[in-house]
Amino acid sequence: MRAPTQGPAAVQGTVYTVILAIAFCHTLNDMMQSMLVAIYPNLKQTFDLDFAHIGLVTLTFQLTASLLQPLVGLYTDRRALPFALPTAMVFTFIGLLLLAFAPNYPLLLLAAGTVGLGSSVFHPESSRVAHMAAGHRRGLAQSLFQTGGSVGTALGPLIAALVVTAGHRTGVAWFSLAAFLAIAILTAVGIWYRNHGLARAAHHAMRRHVELPRAKVRLALVILVVLMFSKFFYLSSIGSYFTFYVIHKFGVSVSAAQLYLFAFLSASAVGTVLGGPLGDRFGRKHLIWASILGCLPFTLAMPYAGPLWTGIFSVCAGLVLSSAFPAMVVYGQELLPGRVGMISGMFFGLSFGLGGLGAALLGVLADHTSIAFVYHVCAFLPALGLLAAFLPDLAQEKPLPPDRGHLSGP
Repeated sequence: MRAPTQGPAAVQGTVYTVILAIAFCHTLNDMMQSMLVAIYPNLKQTFDLDFAHIGLVTLTFQLTASLLQPLVGLYTDRRALPFALPTAMVFTFIGLLLLAFAPNYPLLLLAAGTVGLGSSVFHPESSRVAHMAAGHRRGLAQSLFQTGGSVGTALGPLIAALVVTAGHRTGVAWFSLAAFLAIAILTAVGIWYRNHGLARAAHHAMRRHVELPRAKVRLALVILVVLMFSKFFYLSSIGSYFTFYVIHKFGVSVSAAQLYLFAFLSASAVGTVLGGPLGDRFGRKHLIWASILGCLPFTLAMPYAGPLWTGIFSVCAGLVLSSAFPAMVVYGQELLPGRVGMISGMFFGLSFGLGGLGAALLGVLADHTSIAFVYHVCAFLPALGLLAAFLPDLAQEKPLPPDRGHLSGP
């Protein structure tokens, strides 16, 4: 990973090779991660599991992948670990081999937890590296990084279908080759981090940052969490139940329902790509507000639409709503400039946790009412975007003296 020679451009310019390397490794990481869910039917057959045991596998993965992320970010905010990323991928590598060859259920749980542990280190640290390499284009860097994860999530089940045969798990071991490739790339990224990234982080710490009163920061963080709740619960309603909804309402085939879902996910990926640069251009507060509140007309109209307009409204909602997350992450990093890792870990951890919680609660609601009722209720979630009006506009706040108390060297 080559970087510009030292000087102002070296610490302020955008290092696209590093950003693209991190985005590609995010694709590999989330591909391996989503593969775990994709092989649940195989695991159920192999170990003769009931759904409660499958749920415990999910819980083990989610606990290690979600809850540890803010703690990892908080630690690395205080002590830089340039080679944490390849180390994280080693855990994923081990977890995949355990998934392929675990002889019993306890070791299967250990495998899921090990994969989750690798993910819990990867996400906050890779987001930090994207922040380091971004220069003045932090929104673009986060968008590219997050798009890599979206691509990986989509590829995981597809590749699992090709390499994992019914009743046999050993095909999972082929995914370890992806982990090995990621280890090699992330080792090169770690060398760049050590040789150039620490200097860029130190330069960032020397700049004058916006520093708000603690009460104002807490309020802003609470608002961001509420906005993430609205975003990820609505995305869960689509990602988990949209195929059931269109089959129930319009009587379409399973293949046609999957096309609806594919169109929504594709639009969401495009929205993620666009969200960061638009936040760089027009301001992150304005982008967050426009993104979440802007999809409200589409979500409100969709329960009353026919087959064609349901597809159109879902694409519009996915495109607009998904543009918010890159801006939210960067806004949080700018809100607490000395806590880049903690904010990244908290936001990515919440995205995991809220998505899983949303899927579970909405499933219970659908069982007790109907799938159509779920979409009538979820249609109002983007109205919470009105709270974005109370976020401080960091672009208009007066910067205070630099924060010198974060990210010490190893």
